[in-house]
Amino acid sequence: MQKLQPKLFESLKTYSGAQLIKDVLAGIIVAIIALPLSIALAIASGATPEMGLYTAIFAGFVISLLGGSRVQIAGPTAAFATIVAGIIATKGFEGLALSTILAGLILVLMGLFRLGSLIRFIPHSITVGFTGGIAVTIAVGQIKDFLGLTFTHSPVETMEKVAAVFESMGTFMPMALAVGLVALVILILVPKIPGLKRVPGSLIAILICAALVQFCTPGVKTIGDLYTISAGFPPFRFPEITGASILAALPDAFTIAILAAVESLLSCVVADGMIGDKHNSNMELVAQGAGNIASALFGGIPATGAIARTAANVKNGGTSPVSGMVHAVVLLLVLLVLMPLAALIPMPVIAAILFVVAYNMSEWRKFVAIFKEKKVTDIIVLLVTFFLTVIFDLVVAIAVGLVLAGIFVLFEKMKKRA
Repeated sequence: MQKLQPKLFESLKTYSGAQLIKDVLAGIIVAIIALPLSIALAIASGATPEMGLYTAIFAGFVISLLGGSRVQIAGPTAAFATIVAGIIATKGFEGLALSTILAGLILVLMGLFRLGSLIRFIPHSITVGFTGGIAVTIAVGQIKDFLGLTFTHSPVETMEKVAAVFESMGTFMPMALAVGLVALVILILVPKIPGLKRVPGSLIAILICAALVQFCTPGVKTIGDLYTISAGFPPFRFPEITGASILAALPDAFTIAILAAVESLLSCVVADGMIGDKHNSNMELVAQGAGNIASALFGGIPATGAIARTAANVKNGGTSPVSGMVHAVVLLLVLLVLMPLAALIPMPVIAAILFVVAYNMSEWRKFVAIFKEKKVTDIIVLLVTFFLTVIFDLVVAIAVGLVLAGIFVLFEKMKKRA
């Protein structure tokens, strides 16, 4: 059984100057990638732009410092967007902070009680189903800004957003769509151009489209038109705690904790395959818990291991948790010095970035693969989890999916005995 020891301690035993240079360079590149993503994901979650950076900075640093993976990069992720938006809409930022802190405590306890290995018992069809469902909800949520629509109200549920899009088509702005399409083309093409593979397409899209909006297409909404950007170090905030508020926050806290555990450990498994290492799942859960608590206390939103940013860290030479810590420090410097410039980012660009995020996280190939296997029970669990995630929410989807999967396993056992 692995000891509860951060991978940083293990890495530093044989650490060298050459590794430090690699980690610093990788950390800087990952920070450049994480900057627009953190802002976009915060907006998709119903939070303010800077809250995404608070999350990447505080959760990212703590999780790298204490984590059970050498190369895991943590921060806000698309998986939490709909959950966080729902909590903010119903319980406000105070309720979100309390739910995140409680989720952090649950994650720490999961790690201390060695529950990391239990995550692998969640059926593959459920994880693919709810991941695909979340991708659809994120994409639907971006149609408004991509088309420059103006809603008369602020819908929360996915189906309400679909209805609001059709109701608001009279406010469609062709120039917003044009800017969004330019951003989308850049995001798709840049990774395919050999000389630009190391340059984040999102950064190029933001720079080009911000210039377009400022000089060629006035009237397209920017982040500054919708949000007041706060620069500077965030204040420490501890939410008000009562027995009633804890009881109200617990269901959301368990949802955040379970999703953070699943996504983080899946990301660790991917990272293991890339670097030939074996992560410490229980230490990673403790780190995820501590990171989420830190994020909430400094105004952030829930965090988890980010597969895309972790992969980028490895591909750019990251060798130890130091790269993740450098990524957080670089983002802190951006927050303190450059954050007001975020006001110039056009909203259609944010929508385009999130369309690409939704596509990448949809795992549609795994979706298709389950159908190709032609195992009826897996297909049913997949579809039920997917549609419940889109129509209702993740809690209902996972709960029903697990019950269905359990019933099917029971039937299989009964058939074998018969």
